[in-house]
Amino acid sequence: MDQTRDGLLITPQEPPKIDLTKHEKTFINGAKWFYWIAGLSLVNTAIHLARGNVTFVVGLGITQIVDGIAMAVKEGHAEISLIVNVVALIFNGLFAGIFALFGWFACRKHGWAFIVGMVLYMLDGLIFVPFGEWFSFSFHVFAFICIVAGYNALRKLNQAQASAPPIQQPM
Repeated sequence: MDQTRDGLLITPQEPPKIDLTKHEKTFINGAKWFYWIAGLSLVNTAIHLARGNVTFVVGLGITQIVDGIAMAVKEGHAEISLIVNVVALIFNGLFAGIFALFGWFACRKHGWAFIVGMVLYMLDGLIFVPFGEWFSFSFHVFAFICIVAGYNALRKLNQAQASAPPIQQPM
């Protein structure tokens, strides 16, 4: 009901409405970054195993370290090349799988998956600093910012859901 104060009409204030569709899209985009990181890390490994020279900057630095170690071991011991490749693939699959799991949990609105994934991804990005790989490091920062945006959107969605009036069930 409208009230007056000092002759002015005062309308009750509603809480500000948020664009749920926009936040839902931002949240999903942020969560899916974990899938991109995992997938492109495995693509980097496949390219390395095929002796290619291309690397995706969004991939994990730790998988590139594993690939480098495998390459160094194979140079000195060609007879165990297949075994070294399999071991490297297992380790890289494990690292990529962890990030895919972060994506899976993040897409299901588990905030902890965003947080743990962001921390590990930033630590992974620091791997590039001693090697002067600034483009890869910078892309890690960019992806981190996108993931943070997804996490913040999830928080806003959760706040909106918590402040929404309960839905009355028909009896």
